[in-house]
Amino acid sequence: MENRKRSIPKKFWVTEEENELIEQKMEQAHTKQFGAYARKMLIDGLIVHVDHKDIKNQTTEIQKIGRNINQLVKLMHSTGNIYEEDIKDIKELMDKIWLQQRQNLLRAR
Repeated sequence: MENRKRSIPKKFWVTEEENELIEQKMEQAHTKQFGAYARKMLIDGLIVHVDHKDIKNQTTEIQKIGRNINQLVKLMHSTGNIYEEDIKDIKELMDKIWLQQRQNLLRAR
């Protein structure tokens, strides 16, 4: 072992499900040697960075609508009335979400 080219061991643990996925990927890559497969993937593997900013913004807008709807329901239960201005606010927030979703879809193309 003194003539070993690779002298630094790397070790990690996986679940049964992860192990099955790794074995499937190794089969797709036509290799049976985990070390060779792992080295290739760790060195040449694709790094994907996903920007979730748009989704977070959409979530914020949806949460605002949810709060408004809850307030309207409480108001309806306490007064038996619903106000046109409250409905208008919800429609405006929904318009914002639809606009943001369209922009996200256009950017994804």
